[in-house]
Amino acid sequence: MKPVRILCWTMIAYVFVQDSNACSGYKITIGDRTFFGSNHDAWFTSPHIWFENASSGPYGAAFTGARFDGENGYAPQSGMNERGLVFERLAAFHPKQENIPNRKTISNSTKYLKDILHSCKSVEEVKAYIQNYDHSYFLEDVFIYVEKSGKYLIVEPYTLTLGNEPTYVIANFCPSITPVQKANKLDRYRNGVSFLMNGMDSTLDFCTALLDTMHVCRKKIGDGTLLSSIWDLNKGTVNLYFYHNYDQSILFNLSEELKKGDHHIRVETLFPMNPEFEKLIHFKIPKNCHLIAVFIIASAVYFLCSSIFFLIQYLRRRAITRFSSMQLLLFPVGLIMFFDMIVLSGSVKVFYFPAPYQDPTNVFVSLASYTPFLVLLLICPFGLINFRLIKENTWTLVAKGLFTLNNLLYIVLIGLFEYWKFYDIFN
Repeated sequence: MKPVRILCWTMIAYVFVQDSNACSGYKITIGDRTFFGSNHDAWFTSPHIWFENASSGPYGAAFTGARFDGENGYAPQSGMNERGLVFERLAAFHPKQENIPNRKTISNSTKYLKDILHSCKSVEEVKAYIQNYDHSYFLEDVFIYVEKSGKYLIVEPYTLTLGNEPTYVIANFCPSITPVQKANKLDRYRNGVSFLMNGMDSTLDFCTALLDTMHVCRKKIGDGTLLSSIWDLNKGTVNLYFYHNYDQSILFNLSEELKKGDHHIRVETLFPMNPEFEKLIHFKIPKNCHLIAVFIIASAVYFLCSSIFFLIQYLRRRAITRFSSMQLLLFPVGLIMFFDMIVLSGSVKVFYFPAPYQDPTNVFVSLASYTPFLVLLLICPFGLINFRLIKENTWTLVAKGLFTLNNLLYIVLIGLFEYWKFYDIFN
């Protein structure tokens, strides 16, 4: 039983680990004015903006984020301090290399990111601060820091790059290892670069339109950009937009908010009800519904164990009887279902992207997207055979019971697959 317990706990941990979030951002410097725009693309449902007075350093700061990090509060996705230093965190891929030697270890990522804004006033200071740490800790992230002069710092897992171009667009890739042709495959990045080629100005309308052209709204349930912000580094203000609706924003003045003391604000309470966000909240998947998560985990364990059971039953049978080959068939089918349950308990992307979901990094995950059709194909013949087996004595009572449970799980899964729109391959 110990291997089974280990498997269960491993899957439970896998279910409740959140995926990294896609994002995009830009910075514009015109004369002595610098603006930074940020799109936070995520499936979280608790976006916040919060204000922290100086504690671990001399500067107070504002942060936005939506991922709760226990006693640390919410993990910051973007933010700005009193000196007009702004940052954004974006998911990105970088091949693993040797860890940076002779550096401090980052033990608390949320505190680390907050402390940078509380302690630094320029990108040069940020660079010096980060160089004390092994920042390869953030192997799946890229960061951008911008100061009010327009200078910026790109922080990759193994590289720190300073720049001072008047415009800069960033998305989910590490610039130092990503060719322009590959970067342009990301719509939000390509759209931002193209928009800026037509000219630029420092009006809020222009900055908003640029954010709008870089936002994400997927067709399946209207999910995508959760929170957008335009930071005015010189005035110390931020315009906040909610759930890729750019018709309305809320303006915050950092210095005025800090005078009120440390406080958090749940972003959706500031805006009228957003139908697409309501749809996101009520869309249930293993990541946000414990009942479904437990069902998927239990199904995975069942399919694995039952497939082994039916293989042993087939191998131990001395005489070939009617439907004995069914037990042999249930072995590979059970393994396929086991793998599909693993996929469903992992990445949330399979639930939100159009069906059949295609994973460019894993062909087996892509193939798992066709498992719902296999279940739909098997349920009728399996059900008919199940009915006939109940009337016969060719299988043991345990085998009949497991096969019946197998078909009942198929029926429930077909209902879930339909709810998750896994069969809507033409939409």
